[in-house]
Amino acid sequence: MRQAAPAGASAAGPAQPDSLLDLHGQVAFVSGAGQGTGRAIALMLARNGAGGVAVNDFVGERAEAVATEIRTLGVPAVAVPADVGNLDAVRGAFAQAQALGPVTLLVNNAGTAGPAQQMRPTPLFWETDPADWDRFLRTNLQGVLNCCHAALPVMVAQQRGRIVTIVSDAARTGEARLSVYAAAKAGAAGFMRSLAKEAGRYNITANCVSLSTLEPALDEPAKSEFLASEQARAHVARYAIRRFGSPDDVAAMVLFLCSDAAGWITGQTYPVNGGYSAAL
Repeated sequence: MRQAAPAGASAAGPAQPDSLLDLHGQVAFVSGAGQGTGRAIALMLARNGAGGVAVNDFVGERAEAVATEIRTLGVPAVAVPADVGNLDAVRGAFAQAQALGPVTLLVNNAGTAGPAQQMRPTPLFWETDPADWDRFLRTNLQGVLNCCHAALPVMVAQQRGRIVTIVSDAARTGEARLSVYAAAKAGAAGFMRSLAKEAGRYNITANCVSLSTLEPALDEPAKSEFLASEQARAHVARYAIRRFGSPDDVAAMVLFLCSDAAGWITGQTYPVNGGYSAAL
């Protein structure tokens, strides 16, 4: 395991250019990392100097599979299955993660927009059942609060930390038929901006990465068939870069925000969206 840099190592400025994106042995906790984007983020951090990765997922088998992949890279990893919407479960997951060392990198990736729709219409807000709202709020907003609440005491004690929360362009620009999801993601982004002001004095940054549509998590040949469909081509035509995003597109931005290169960036939301919408 790499030795973590001293707590104040990056306070005077970023590291030398050849190591700007090196994580210098810090331990990461990635929620919702058992598949897709979360898996790509966990692997990206492991490949770029993380001293250990705690892989969280609601499904234990998925978390363990990704932890095994990371260990094959020579990086310590533990599976910490938990429902991020349950604070007691999150505290237990962070207690397990401490076996790797103090967690100073937190990526809030766990989220849900509901069952996979493959871009089929979902109900308008007034057609929804209020009983269904909780699943969006519980994971996308309460889950972020819970993970940050569990992580921050250690970060404050270490006088260092990076928190990156995955949000959605639905929260930035609005999206019909995703009203409650958009509200939850917008709440998470607002929380990050406030947290940035609270935690900055402890050398802790808090930022968001905002996503548009990523390529579907389908097996072949279903994935290729979908991407070749008229429906998919029409959707991609809305983007300046005419393709769906990939998990690695997201993971690269998360790595940057976790690194010394982003040491003076906090309270910001970075769109990774192929030019679907602009940010000023």
